[in-house]
Formats: sequence, structure tokens, C-alpha cells
Amino acid sequence: FAALKSDGKVVCWGHPNFGGDNRRVQHLLDKAQDIQATRHAFAAILEDSSVIAWGDPTSGGSNSDVYRLKGVEQIQSTDR
Repeated sequence: FAALKSDGKVVCWGHPNFGGDNRRVQHLLDKAQDIQATRHAFAAILEDSSVIAWGDPTSGGSNSDVYRLKGVEQIQSTDR
């Protein structure tokens, strides 16, 4: 699970391999605007319209896939 708090911080819990542990990117998640999930990963749009991902890399949870994205307004996901 992931919760987006009113102050833009993201709190996660659950299985660490599937996004329940966001310590690796927590310092980047203090200005989140929206969160989307796949079956085993999460992605958040930040205040500056960039994207941060975490969770299982084979399910989209790798920042190497999204670190250059800017100007993002919306994210949609599939179940995998």
C-alpha cells in the first residue's frame, strides 16, 4: 500500500519487494501530487512534474525508466 498525505509525503507499507519499502526514494517523495500502482510497483508525480518509481523493477519500479521524464501531468498503469 501507499498513502499520499495532504502535505505531499508518501507513506508505504506491505511487502518490501513490491513497493512496501520506499526508503530508497523516500527523500524524493516529500512533494508528491499523485500516485499510481502496478501489481508490484508504484510511481508518483512530484510537484515539479517529474516522476519517481519504486518497487519491483520488472513491474515498473525502477527510476532508470523514468528519471528523465519532466512535465508529467498524469500516469496510468496496467496490472503488471
